[in-house]
Amino acid sequence: MKILVAVKRVLDYNVKARVKSDGSGVDLANQKLSMNPFDEIACEEAVRLREAGVASEVIVVSCGPTVCQETLRSAMAIGADRGVLIETDAGLEPLAVAKLMQHVATKEGVQFAIFGKQAIDDDAGQTGQMFGALMGWAQASFASKVEISGDTATITREIDGGLETLAMKLPAVITTDLRLNEPRFITLPNIMKAKKKTLEVVKAAELGIDIAPRTVTLHVSEPATRKAGIKVADTAELVKRLREEAKVI
Repeated sequence: MKILVAVKRVLDYNVKARVKSDGSGVDLANQKLSMNPFDEIACEEAVRLREAGVASEVIVVSCGPTVCQETLRSAMAIGADRGVLIETDAGLEPLAVAKLMQHVATKEGVQFAIFGKQAIDDDAGQTGQMFGALMGWAQASFASKVEISGDTATITREIDGGLETLAMKLPAVITTDLRLNEPRFITLPNIMKAKKKTLEVVKAAELGIDIAPRTVTLHVSEPATRKAGIKVADTAELVKRLREEAKVI
């Protein structure tokens, strides 16, 4: 069984995002970029399934500019067998990414796909579900436990009321929750091995897939600065301020 894992290059979670001076978007110039944390979890889970003998191959796929090859190499250092970069400089929305992933999954004959539940740059949380709809596959989002036996996947997923366990026939797609696993530390020997693994580059423009954006960003701004707190003399003043200023009473 082949497993497809989608990975995205995003602004590192330790870096504070800065808005461009013209308000057109987030400034990524001279900033540290790395693999989306939820995609790291997805890659780790796929590698564990292969190590358990459930899968025969793990293919990591990314969509974006040439520099995304670095992200794919990181995924292969975790343990993925090979990578595919669908190269494009265009800004991609979730539906466009889902269509490109559908192309790779169909071409490779993938039976199971793992996506991060969301990317930390746009927090859309849509790509995995859209991919499942395009493929006509069973899907389970926010997975915190994965078990595969034969042609059946048993997925425990996190919901508002607790946990829900689903059994579904393969092929299927899941999106990973934070508690699914803890990605392994990438060692130097594995980084060196990743450099020798196959990385295929495909031009998005040559696939004949409509990846045009459906939305337009009008303006991007930073959250308003939080005001400093104040001290009140007694309960009476607190109640007065809550009533007159905060208007919560």
